Amino acid sequence: MRAAVLLGVLGLAAPAAADTIDIQYDLSLAGLPIGTATLGGTVNRDSYKIDVRAKMTGLAGMITGGRGAGSSAGGAIGGRPVPSSYALVSSGSNGTYTVRMALASGSVAALELKPPLDEKIDRVPLQDQHKRNVVDPVSALLMPVSRGGPLLEPSSCNRTIPVFDGAGRFDVELTYSSRETVDIPGYRGPVIVCAARYTPIAGHRTGRKSTQFMADNREMEAWLAPVDNARMLVPVKISVKTMVGTTVIEASRFNTTRSTASSATEPEKTPRAGAN
Repeated sequence: MRAAVLLGVLGLAAPAAADTIDIQYDLSLAGLPIGTATLGGTVNRDSYKIDVRAKMTGLAGMITGGRGAGSSAGGAIGGRPVPSSYALVSSGSNGTYTVRMALASGSVAALELKPPLDEKIDRVPLQDQHKRNVVDPVSALLMPVSRGGPLLEPSSCNRTIPVFDGAGRFDVELTYSSRETVDIPGYRGPVIVCAARYTPIAGHRTGRKSTQFMADNREMEAWLAPVDNARMLVPVKISVKTMVGTTVIEASRFNTTRSTASSATEPEKTPRAGAN
């Protein structure tokens, strides 16, 4: 039964009319380059199907061999993504970690985690309620805006994202901080900057110093740019202070194309400069 649910949701088709997004990111730690990542897929006002890929490069890549790929598909209701499927494969020096998850109406219907979560005396137990009304980490990168009017308003920032990654449940609270302008290949124009706070809920280990550090951390922010036709915001920059330095994920390329039902094979370029 679990396999049937997973196969069904993973077969979700991309919409006939959608924005195609293709974003390249550079990753750095304490100012030093450590890797690259991409965010790509199709989004519209009602549905999405996206993939995220990341790999460590340079010395970090030589030491860890780290790389990962995640995908998610679902819909958008009331200004939030509602995922139906999520998959992640991550590999490095400690082995390979995989998550496969099917969701229905925002709640986990089936979950496969390899290797399974190890039991620790200080781990906060996961309960059934922690798997309801949640989004996966990939879907959490998409921020639909259900109201009319300009996308880049302070109210678009203000939201709490309930994330379940297969092993842990946590909240990411975003609040409006400022409005900035960026100039990157594919997009030149305004963005909104959201301050972020992390609150662990379950699945985490209370004895770890890193958990408390992140819960107390006030140096996290996300810079969001508009995907106009889909009425959605996506990150062009994420900055997080860690115990070993500040990690920055910053877009080096931001491309969107618009396809319509009548010309799905020939995407129409959407003007990006100065939108909203």
